[in-house]
Amino acid sequence: MQMTGNTILITGGTSGIGFEVAGQLLEKGNTVIITGRDQQRLEEAQKRLPKVKTLQGDVSDTIAVNDLYQKVATEYPSINVLINNAGIMRKINLNKPPGDLKDLTREIEINLNGTIWMASAFLPLLKKQPSAMIVNVSSGLAFVPLALSPIYCATKAAVHAYSQSLRIQLKNTNITVVELAPPGTETPLFRGEFTKEDVGNMKTMPVKTLVNRAIAGMEKGQLEIRPGLSNMLKIMSRVAPGFILKQLNGSIDHMLSESN
Repeated sequence: MQMTGNTILITGGTSGIGFEVAGQLLEKGNTVIITGRDQQRLEEAQKRLPKVKTLQGDVSDTIAVNDLYQKVATEYPSINVLINNAGIMRKINLNKPPGDLKDLTREIEINLNGTIWMASAFLPLLKKQPSAMIVNVSSGLAFVPLALSPIYCATKAAVHAYSQSLRIQLKNTNITVVELAPPGTETPLFRGEFTKEDVGNMKTMPVKTLVNRAIAGMEKGQLEIRPGLSNMLKIMSRVAPGFILKQLNGSIDHMLSESN
């Protein structure tokens, strides 16, 4: 699909991967709308990207998703690309009793439910376009989990499976379903959650490099885009699953020691 001249909605577009995607797609001559829960962060993003459009919305709330759909359908009826990027990643020690069971599954509400709700809500509008695309952002950790973030990894594995099913069900429509599975990426989300002890010498991909490769993959028609380490994780999950699981989780003992 040509990534120029489109009307594109990006969830979680105020920082990290979503913000960089917005910037690069604006440079290619697209109309780009970003969403987020925090109005102040939306305003700050617009100051940095003056041409971007903003709409406040919460993908973990069904009422907010429906409201967002109505706004987009009214203000940007030509939308033909939906990028489900909103997500959170937390370090969670399952040995410790949770203070709030609902909070324990917060990542499911945003990462998984939000992706499903947004895709389902926007399907009627996307089907009206001559050509359309849904991009679901999963993770290389969809293929091999990082035990430090068990709920996050579970959601991304589910997004991977959901994307495959959605692609098959939409095969007779005008909508292409793409999965972007980033490796560890240099973003505030990643650095804010993990310490040096957690990730050791893990190398992260610059966010600009990731987005360059992601957009290039979309333009080439790739249905599953796995830059860098993500591709290796998928291959190793099939060839030597036990080995790669152990290698990826060598730092778990540091967190476990905090439970004793």
